[in-house]
Amino acid sequence: MRTALIIAASLALAACGSMPLDPQAPKVKITALGSHDGEFCPFDRALVFEDPDGTRILYDAGRTVRGPDDPRLGRIDAVLLSHVHGDHLGDLIQPSANAGACPKPDMSVKVTPNSNTVNIVLAKQAPLIVGGEMHSFFQAKVKSLGGDPGKLVRLVRVGAQTMVGKVMVAGVPAVHSNALAPAFMAPEQAKFFEGSGLSPYLGDAGGFVLRFSNGLTAYLSGDTGITAEQDLVVRGHYKANMVVMNIGGFPFTTGPVESAYVVNDLVRPNSVIISHANEPATVGGKVAPNSKTAAFQKAAKMPAHVPLSGRTMEFDGSGRCAAGC
Repeated sequence: MRTALIIAASLALAACGSMPLDPQAPKVKITALGSHDGEFCPFDRALVFEDPDGTRILYDAGRTVRGPDDPRLGRIDAVLLSHVHGDHLGDLIQPSANAGACPKPDMSVKVTPNSNTVNIVLAKQAPLIVGGEMHSFFQAKVKSLGGDPGKLVRLVRVGAQTMVGKVMVAGVPAVHSNALAPAFMAPEQAKFFEGSGLSPYLGDAGGFVLRFSNGLTAYLSGDTGITAEQDLVVRGHYKANMVVMNIGGFPFTTGPVESAYVVNDLVRPNSVIISHANEPATVGGKVAPNSKTAAFQKAAKMPAHVPLSGRTMEFDGSGRCAAGC
């Protein structure tokens, strides 16, 4: 009799744990700002996170946000940058919505030496949050363009946190390079580095953990490789329940197999948003069957959502997608 009661109680608890949260509970909105509406294309990195309190945070604007006047941006309260490579900082942007084709977007508008990220920060008057030694470079850049570096550049190194509205932003380790291309430098500096084959190093690349007011705790991987801190820090300390994971593979970042190991064995979230696939992952909004994106979805043990450009996904406090995925 006692054994039967224990089994019944266990089943009841399991059923409760699998039940969705209250549909009226607040959700975090996450919108992909890619190069082509309804698709997931090679340069797509940018996401906008909107907390239930209205706080809006832009992550890695890169090349697919069409400058500060891109109508998809709306109000931005902070900008996160994982590292200074051109596809994240933004050296080129599209001349118009959907310019080119998904496999080969038209990135013909040059936005160096300022960068797409700095142009957005200045226009939106939203602080740029960076780690490593990136803050010194961006403070000088913002000041040279007439902005207030004390207001518009915020340092959050690994282990540190800051608040944006009700959203906690923490810096976490990323294993990746972080060299600045000459295109982002003043002409005299660029000439020296181009001639020498060297690039100034701006400290460590980084990732972020965002904890929203509804409890959603999202790990933004940047371009990291596999690192023990994904278990020790991201899962063990911050208890991330959702991951934005890079899967692009050789020669730049973790590929689909390595990324699946990160989410399955190290972080163990309830869901994943795929990022940085470096491929035309979708055709007509459907995942191409022989793509890296499809391989990652097959390998991941939890739902792996594709960030179709312009589509808004909604996540509850447990890290599960409630709508739009």
